[in-house]
Amino acid sequence: MTTPPHPNTHPPTPRDTDTPRDLVGIGIGPCNLSLAALAHPLAELDTVFYEQRPRFDWHPGLLIDGARIQVPFLADLVTLADPTSPWTFLNYLKTHHRLYPFYFAERFHIQRAEYDTYCRWVADNLPGLHFRHHADAVRWNPERDVFEVDFTQLDTDGEAEALGRTYTRNIVLGIGTEPHVPDALRPLVDAPGVPVVHATDYLAHRDTLLTAGHVTVVGSGQSGAEVFLDLLRHRPTGREQLHWIGRTEAFAPMEYSKLGLEHFTPDYTRYFHALPENTRDRVVGAQWQLHKGIDADTLAAIHDELYRRTLHGGWPDAVLTPGVRVRTAGRIATTKIELHLEHIQQNTRSRLTTDAVVLATGHRERPLEPLLAGLDPYIRRDHSERPRIDEHFRLVLDPSVTATGCNVYLQNAERHTHGVGAPDLGLAAWRSATILNTLTAKETYPLPTRTAFTTFGLQPTVPRQTGSPTIGAQRGTFVRLKD
Repeated sequence: MTTPPHPNTHPPTPRDTDTPRDLVGIGIGPCNLSLAALAHPLAELDTVFYEQRPRFDWHPGLLIDGARIQVPFLADLVTLADPTSPWTFLNYLKTHHRLYPFYFAERFHIQRAEYDTYCRWVADNLPGLHFRHHADAVRWNPERDVFEVDFTQLDTDGEAEALGRTYTRNIVLGIGTEPHVPDALRPLVDAPGVPVVHATDYLAHRDTLLTAGHVTVVGSGQSGAEVFLDLLRHRPTGREQLHWIGRTEAFAPMEYSKLGLEHFTPDYTRYFHALPENTRDRVVGAQWQLHKGIDADTLAAIHDELYRRTLHGGWPDAVLTPGVRVRTAGRIATTKIELHLEHIQQNTRSRLTTDAVVLATGHRERPLEPLLAGLDPYIRRDHSERPRIDEHFRLVLDPSVTATGCNVYLQNAERHTHGVGAPDLGLAAWRSATILNTLTAKETYPLPTRTAFTTFGLQPTVPRQTGSPTIGAQRGTFVRLKD
């Protein structure tokens, strides 16, 4: 492993803008950054990636001191597909002369802030990444058999500076997720003088929240637990004035058994994709504890902090109530909020007056429709009008498009077809390698045929690679084994 040789400060190589690229990536989050890193050594691919933000940023409002990512450090951008890549987390440590301190720290799960710094190191050094570029529209050009991607280049103030167009044979969308705000609380978010913030912006508002009289955290997942713990640790003993509520029946630990984690393997992803649509929808809804539960160490830290505050008698002024939903919410004068609550099991209702609210209510996949409106006539949809996505992460498009070898790939927007592992960092490198193998029509990155001890069906699915060695060709099918 060596220091990455191409710092991102070098100007891009001049090229004919009418010449179609092999791949245009839209969005530079961890998923597309993984793809860009694995595509970097492939000289036969002409790639470029666009991102509207000025630099790489991974949930900056949740980089709470001490908070750790919930996957091992091996789930970096590239290791599980190519551990010899110069873009591994271990090479990041080596480059920064931190390999021995990490070795002695014996930390399998790194801090979230360190993962963000590692990704920024990759983004700062990897060529072909264009920040301050907003993708405006995607269209199919049937005369040239290519996609057109219109973009706006932004200045340092985020204002439009120039317009551009790129032609490409393939597109990969990695536009990520956006904060979810429940309808009952949506009117309060933008109200002046009322501190209602989404957990994504927690650190930006942390000082205000620490000085607020009474704070309510809504949401019983990992981010809610981390925000509650941080507030609890920094408010005075006996005068915490904290309330934590969530819809789930308990502040439940995430399923983290070794066999349970096999739901985040390529084996399970293939099994899930082969299920009928209505079965997939039912299964995803029942698997919330695989990805919406709370890390057991975080739960233990909360209990330890609450217990510590009882050592001199009395109980902390903190209320933790699961199984509660917010029916409606309103303002009292201009400085207080009234939440109308309902206990789901008791079927009882009450009101809670608070001075500030943190919405740890999760994220949702960003809608694709605004960007892909120009492709709508070509997109094939399921019974719920969602885009159909094949096993290689390609949108199922009209044959008039796919017959040309051109495709649109999706990253972290395929939970309805590929299951709970879609946003999981542990599958990012495998998915990126799958996309590149499909795109190059060869085993550019050899991938394992088996990844789990669990057999997820009576007729397990295994990958069988087929296809011709041409860029963009349709390649690869999964076959069911029969008795």
